Amino acid sequence: MGPVTPLAPDRRRPHDPPTATPQPRQRELDEQAALREAWSDAVDVESLLLTDDGLGFRREGVPADVLARLRRGQWAIQGQLDLHGMRRDEAREALAGFLSSAQRQGWRCLRVVHGKGLGSPGREPVLKAKVQRWLAQSDAVIAFAQASGPQGGAGALIVLLGSSAR
Repeated sequence: MGPVTPLAPDRRRPHDPPTATPQPRQRELDEQAALREAWSDAVDVESLLLTDDGLGFRREGVPADVLARLRRGQWAIQGQLDLHGMRRDEAREALAGFLSSAQRQGWRCLRVVHGKGLGSPGREPVLKAKVQRWLAQSDAVIAFAQASGPQGGAGALIVLLGSSAR
């Protein structure tokens, strides 16, 4: 390499990198804590919703054909949450966060995979009934039904959020 000539000093100021957008971490933690306290495992789902014999649930005022369309897979699934291997409290927080995120993104139809319970003690589903109770307590959820075979069958629910849930 040959002789080097330094460049003349530049009076420009270096560009500062953009600052990160603040994240409302404490508000998110507060909302999670409130959901943990508000979503009870002991709620009687039948007292909250209109029910039918096909493991489908809908809020009062939601037409029955909405539930039939959910069962037949006529809604496009926009997001999925898999709760396999989670403990009850982990699953509750994951579901609450997933519903909140789905609302922010404007999603309407979701799949929640709770599993069939084959890996649980006694080979009984633990999360299935709890997820149904939690969904029933969420104001954002207007209906849900057991998934059809190709969509997960007895191990999943198809959930419909209200259109105003944004």
